[in-house]
Amino acid sequence: MEVNEETKYLKAALLRTQGYIQQGNATFDMSLQVTIPNEFEKLAPMNIGYTAGIETTKVAPEWISKCNSMVDKVIVVSDHSKKVFEQTKYDITDQQGNKIPNWGLTVPVSTINYAVREHTPSPIDIDFITTKNFLTVAQWGPRKNLENTIGWFVQEFKDDEEVGLVVKTNTSSDSIMDREHTSRRLENLLSHIGERKCKVYLVHGELPMGALSWLYTHPTMKGFINLAHGEGYGLPLFEAACNGLPLITIPWSGQLDFICKPNKKGKNVPLIVKVDYDLDKVQPGAVWKGVIQEDSMWAYAKEASYKRALRECLVKEKHYKQLAVNLQKHILDNFTEEKMYNEFVELLYPQEARLEVEAEIDSLLADLL
Repeated sequence: MEVNEETKYLKAALLRTQGYIQQGNATFDMSLQVTIPNEFEKLAPMNIGYTAGIETTKVAPEWISKCNSMVDKVIVVSDHSKKVFEQTKYDITDQQGNKIPNWGLTVPVSTINYAVREHTPSPIDIDFITTKNFLTVAQWGPRKNLENTIGWFVQEFKDDEEVGLVVKTNTSSDSIMDREHTSRRLENLLSHIGERKCKVYLVHGELPMGALSWLYTHPTMKGFINLAHGEGYGLPLFEAACNGLPLITIPWSGQLDFICKPNKKGKNVPLIVKVDYDLDKVQPGAVWKGVIQEDSMWAYAKEASYKRALRECLVKEKHYKQLAVNLQKHILDNFTEEKMYNEFVELLYPQEARLEVEAEIDSLLADLL
């Protein structure tokens, strides 16, 4: 995590709260729990669960049960997550043997998107020998679809020595051991493709936000790639869009909240280099009991469409750069810190309640005077 005044404040607040709990004298009016629903607890009279949500088409029953029993509200980061939470239903049998059809979430769920955060670009030690570069940022796991992202890219540009792909990734941590393991995974993947002239650059582990901004805005960078099967939001995509980099991605899941802009008729139109996809069941290896359901679905990018999108991003560079600039302006205008933080405060502590408290305080002060 990048260290700044905000993170210092949060760390101090967490340590202070932890101390209260360990001393056994912690009493709270409200809890805001930032985690996956499996870990929600009743910690205060009012409990609010804040989670990125779900990247598939179905929420696990464990999540619904925890939300219903442990929190009063749920906040998610995208309308995709909100919709899936609200629409997931199960036919269940309770402990008394009663059948309950269409059992689902009973507490309200709201969406608050991430806010724009601007950072001064800070160079990193990478020697670009290519003039037409692309970037992908993802942890290397089943959901992120990195094997196809990298493999299909190299197949498409194997004869072009001017093209490069920057892969900013890790497998499970930012350690030296993880870097070596991730490097071997990448080398093994590339060895199965054969000879190539295009370049693949590995950037491992966590970077300061200024370094990511430098990559997003590098003059040789032509597009940001995300072929993930699904996103709760898609923060690297969002950051790339904030920096005006063309997006090569699918129009599905959490990113729909920010990759679209209303046209003159009010219809939301994705301002991206579009990659077509199919919805299908999640792979067996991606099933995670209590989190990713075996019978849920997510998106599978189409190989031919992806390769076409890569080519189009270069051939129609000016067109897609203009789309990216338009999207950037839309995001900078509509996803401000002030707007998003105000929405968050309003959900936690509605204005009506604040006014009632202020009125009570004014009344008490008037009596004293």
